[in-house]
Amino acid sequence: MIREVLAVAGVVGLGAIGVTPAAADADVVRTEAGLVRGIEQGEVRTFRGIPYAAPPTGDKRWRSPQPPAKWAGVRDATAYAPSCAQGEFPIAVPSATEDCLYVDVTAPKDRGVLKPVVVWLHGGDFKYGGNSLYGPTRFAERGDVVVVQPQYRLGVFGFLADPSLGGADSGNFGLEDQQAALRWVRRNAAAFGGDPRSVTVMGESAGGYSVCDLLASPTAAGLFHRAIIQSAPCGQQSTKPRDEAEKFSRTLARSFGKTTAADLRTVDTKDLLAATEDTEFRPITGTAVLPRDPADALRTGRVNRVPVLHGVDDDEEAGRYGAQEVLSGKKISQSDYETAIRARFGRDADKVLAEYADVRPAGRALATVMTDANWSVPAAATNRLLAARMPTYSFEFAGDAPWYAGTPEPAWPTGTHHMSEVAYFFDVALFDAPDSEFADELIRHWSAFADAGDPNMPGSAEWPRTTRHDRTVQSLNVAGTTRTDFAADHRLSFWRSLGR
Repeated sequence: MIREVLAVAGVVGLGAIGVTPAAADADVVRTEAGLVRGIEQGEVRTFRGIPYAAPPTGDKRWRSPQPPAKWAGVRDATAYAPSCAQGEFPIAVPSATEDCLYVDVTAPKDRGVLKPVVVWLHGGDFKYGGNSLYGPTRFAERGDVVVVQPQYRLGVFGFLADPSLGGADSGNFGLEDQQAALRWVRRNAAAFGGDPRSVTVMGESAGGYSVCDLLASPTAAGLFHRAIIQSAPCGQQSTKPRDEAEKFSRTLARSFGKTTAADLRTVDTKDLLAATEDTEFRPITGTAVLPRDPADALRTGRVNRVPVLHGVDDDEEAGRYGAQEVLSGKKISQSDYETAIRARFGRDADKVLAEYADVRPAGRALATVMTDANWSVPAAATNRLLAARMPTYSFEFAGDAPWYAGTPEPAWPTGTHHMSEVAYFFDVALFDAPDSEFADELIRHWSAFADAGDPNMPGSAEWPRTTRHDRTVQSLNVAGTTRTDFAADHRLSFWRSLGR
């Protein structure tokens, strides 16, 4: 569905997005594996395609990341590395390449005091995405931070679990890649002007869930100092138990006539992508990397305690249902709405329909219900869990946000839908250009947090630290930043009455 939106927007199949011609070669930088030369773009230096691990190909498929080989001379770092292997999807550049464990680094040209480092983990349902989709120039320049973007193994190559793949702790290869990238940052950030003692992990959607996993992972302890989670409540079901993951691996092996998952190392990349096109992949609990689900880790206190900035979009599901109307040319009817509500909520459906009877039209009502149930409820739970363990600042993106570029909007307001806030930080061809003044304000808040673990800054509205009993969050809105009663806005009392 959204694929067609992006086809209209001219995004599907693009390679480098937001790239401008190099004005001049940037200074050569020495990394632990060798020298790299990037490009200058405005007031930043950009280095692309720097290996942080060896290619996970051949016998290294489904193994923990290994150190990259060193090189002689100066390595060209002006072009994007291929995205990790993935099929077609709106936020994907289709790829059959498993040699993809590279980082991009974008740093201010000013080489004064070492600057905070922001490590951006891209989203994409743990199956899609890559660095070429997110241009970090504005974030690095206006935020005065060093932005590091690691790619990590996705789908079947990142999250296949089986004892034959290295014992009881296989499965979270994508998470291991992220942690290997963070170790690379610790050893190499200073060469690019970044402070290895001030590292913030930031992610949206699957990237945000990855940040939750890093908080819960004992093997990630000490690798970062602050965390930003966007549209990825740690209280959502964003992982899979080990037994379920291993059952799938056995089924996949049999489908190729193999005895174990390890035997799949000889299967072609494209064949594995095709066989798992409709499979949902998630990080796997019950391993050394992720012993327990992030929500359980937060409840029990077995987490890496750092300041956290956490929030969701006010209209998370509006993009899904708005695009459905636009693409079909047919408005969601009241009958469509009621059918969807009954399928989702069963015996509670009548109560849900009665509670949201004031929301119209039907497409808007469906988006509102699904946003509140699927996002707002777990977001509030996550705020409580986080605030009980570590300094937490909660937020909600609200108001009107960029819609899909070149695509008609539905008849009802879509507000700030899933992923739309990313356009305020990164150059994303998926969306219309955002309000630049508001983007600058958000970047300053995020950069203040990356620098000191507190998003407050001079001249801005006070942003209080979240408590376990807070009903309010910071409403980040192009019309003005305020506090908003998140519990009332998203009818959390009603959902609690249903036991949700």
